[in-house]
Amino acid sequence: MQPLSQFTRLRQIGQSLWLDNLSRDMLRAGDLKRLADAGEITGITTNPSIFRNAIVSGVAYADELSRLRQSESDPERRYERLAIADVQAACDILRPVFDATRGDDGFVSLEVSPRLAHDAAGTFAAANRLHAEVARDNVLIKIPGTPAGVTAFADCIAIGISVNVTLLFSLAQMMRIFEAYQSGLERRRAAGGDVRRIKAVASFFMSRIDSLVDQRLDSVGTPEALALRGKAAVAIGKLAYARYQDFFATSQWRALADAGARPQYLLWASTSAKNAAYPDLLYVEPLIGPQTINTLPDATLNAFRDHGKVAVTIGDGLADAQVSFDGLERLGIGHEAVGDQLQSEGVKLFGDAYTALLAAVA
Repeated sequence: MQPLSQFTRLRQIGQSLWLDNLSRDMLRAGDLKRLADAGEITGITTNPSIFRNAIVSGVAYADELSRLRQSESDPERRYERLAIADVQAACDILRPVFDATRGDDGFVSLEVSPRLAHDAAGTFAAANRLHAEVARDNVLIKIPGTPAGVTAFADCIAIGISVNVTLLFSLAQMMRIFEAYQSGLERRRAAGGDVRRIKAVASFFMSRIDSLVDQRLDSVGTPEALALRGKAAVAIGKLAYARYQDFFATSQWRALADAGARPQYLLWASTSAKNAAYPDLLYVEPLIGPQTINTLPDATLNAFRDHGKVAVTIGDGLADAQVSFDGLERLGIGHEAVGDQLQSEGVKLFGDAYTALLAAVA
């Protein structure tokens, strides 16, 4: 009997691997279907930067983009027409996963315009429109975890739209998202709606946390500070998971769970190690646990296939994670301030990528 692959063992633990990439070239070449059929990935995340790279570097969009330039005057609608077609195709490829898991996996994410990050009503309207236009049960609409996004997220859940909340960097940001999810489900249930078919994830951006925190540790320069380099993101991930377990074990949540509601899974995003001195699976191997998702770019997926080790690790070293967390606070590197800065920077980066994307289809 052949040993189980690390992908099979990961699924047995209860963690999903999603691919942080999508392009029409991948779809036409059958690459995505091969990964899905092999059980290596069970979902997909996208963002404006991914779509821009796909459109600029790929040849599969040329003919349709040429036609759209003649028939559609708005560059944003041109982009959406291209992206929606790709998302629909990916949803169809992953539909067997969605069906086999009874709607717990097999999702494809499509992001609302980052220009709406501080506009709750605009985000809600865009999410509703994109959800209707994709018209697939296994689409997740991506909404940023900004204050306006929190409001829009709860409103989406209340009308039955499944959501990937993105750009989360702190425990406080995560808790506001969990509370909004619970509130949205309670509103839906009170209105007589079905809470069983709703899926939501909360996406932590791991490598970006370490990139900023490491800069600050380098500025402090003491032995204590330098010893904490590369530890912040994994520590926050472990602490986040502990709070996740606590939140979705309360009596208030159990009332929703009894009605069939699903907890909002944590998703580890930005999982390629930006510092070449760090292990290439730094944001993969230490964060394996049930009811979690890790979304990997191609290079990190290849690394995991080549030498990834699988074990339930998310609860390991929780006390050490708290020590690292507290050590950062003692050094004046406030976790919530870091999270707020990173979220603001993330909104700007996604906004810049979106502007470049629209320029590419103009």
